[in-house]
Amino acid sequence: MTSLSESSKSPLRSLLLCVVLPLYLLDQATKWWIVANFAHGESREIIPGFFNLVRVHNQGVAFGLGNGTAWAPVVFLLVPVAALGIISVLWRKGVFPDRISRLAVALLITGILGNLTDRLAQGFFLEEFRGASLWTRLSHGYVVDFLDFKLALYGKLFPASGGHWPSFNVADSCICVAAALLFIVGLKGEKKEKH
Repeated sequence: MTSLSESSKSPLRSLLLCVVLPLYLLDQATKWWIVANFAHGESREIIPGFFNLVRVHNQGVAFGLGNGTAWAPVVFLLVPVAALGIISVLWRKGVFPDRISRLAVALLITGILGNLTDRLAQGFFLEEFRGASLWTRLSHGYVVDFLDFKLALYGKLFPASGGHWPSFNVADSCICVAAALLFIVGLKGEKKEKH
């Protein structure tokens, strides 16, 4: 008879190898390609009026919240580490019993690791901080965002945006899909409780 911790390790290993690793590598490869081929702030139109590739440095979180502040680099280094710790504890407690919630956790881990890697590494490649202290380079870490969509409805709701949804990356996409899946799992759980 296998223990709960042993039985929970097998799905975790499978998810790490089949979901987290490939998506993490895709996230990092696309970001490094952007950094190698685009100047900071550069934008190239791919589908006229709808989709661009850009190079944006985001020190904050969604919608650029916290960009340019002194606290953002520190907070957004600590929060992902804490989140990974919490996910690990919840996994061991069996909080994610079904496939959908486990897939959501795998996507969440991918997104956290992808953006955390950027925050830890990207500041070291900025020319203006070559030779600076470790802390200075870490504090200038940022996430590379590069997917830029222009949406007419968004432009009507937020005219200052010019219709451009805030740029994002593969890791951000993983986090959003994970949130949607966890929401669905929560709704299913509520329906079961009512019956």
